[in-house]
Amino acid sequence: MTATADEEAARFHELLKAFEGRPAATAGRAKDPVNEPMIRHWCEAMGDTSPAYTGPDAIAPPTMLQAWTMGGLSGHSDRSCAYDQLLALLDGAGCTSVVATDCEQEYLRPLRPGDAVTFDAVIESVSPRKTTKLGTGHFVTTRMDVRANGEPAGTHRFRILKYRPAAVTAQPARPLPPKQPARRPRPVINRDNHGFWEGVRAHRLLIQRCSSCATLRFPWLPGCNACASPEWDTFEASGAGTVFSYVVMHHPPFPAFDPPYAVALVELAEGVRMIGNITGVPYDKVRIGMPVRLEFLRVDEDLELPVFRGSEG
Repeated sequence: MTATADEEAARFHELLKAFEGRPAATAGRAKDPVNEPMIRHWCEAMGDTSPAYTGPDAIAPPTMLQAWTMGGLSGHSDRSCAYDQLLALLDGAGCTSVVATDCEQEYLRPLRPGDAVTFDAVIESVSPRKTTKLGTGHFVTTRMDVRANGEPAGTHRFRILKYRPAAVTAQPARPLPPKQPARRPRPVINRDNHGFWEGVRAHRLLIQRCSSCATLRFPWLPGCNACASPEWDTFEASGAGTVFSYVVMHHPPFPAFDPPYAVALVELAEGVRMIGNITGVPYDKVRIGMPVRLEFLRVDEDLELPVFRGSEG
């Protein structure tokens, strides 16, 4: 008599359950003692500014409990063969994918810089076969008991799903919507630079001038970087300039741009510098010192940009 699918699943689960209570790691030892650099990096990554984690009486954030026990890219030599055998058994049954599902932590005492962390782990449970949106498999739960200088410090319970990926049902192809022409990125206009963009719309390139010390500045700023005065006025640039420096953009490609093209830092006749595209000459003919002349390029129905036309002569 042929066994049913449910009977096969129950039989396989019995094989898996035989691993419950067996060690997953024995006499594990953290690669480093609890230390201030790791605490600082963790707090910076998490945005945690609690004063408890700095100073002479600092403790480690409790949620770092697992961080001290992780093996990193080189792994741990403390993992038991039982855990490897369990995973191999699941792989052999087609449960080759894995996803972490949840963890539970219990804190018994704070960890402090200098503490030596050791741990033991046990395979706590393996669930019967479960079907999820990801696929069908088994939940495997391990419990790690963490010690600091030999004293119990906490418990970390970690659960994964080892599963056979669900078959993906092919969906009927949908017609793609008509491709819209790519648009240039919009400039960021704020209260500090809106006057400049108003000038561009009027085909005028406006330069700021400090009312106190007459220092010119570009790009626009809310105050003078020479004397800190907040008072300023503007005047219109002549449009003449030379290429001070440039790059030719080949990669990466970007929508609405057609590489290769030249982008230059142009020194205006007035003495300030600005960045703009070079037009009128091939990209490989742009040179430092090349004279250029301001013009305005309409790139779409509502955006016009200042660019510089080069001359090979």
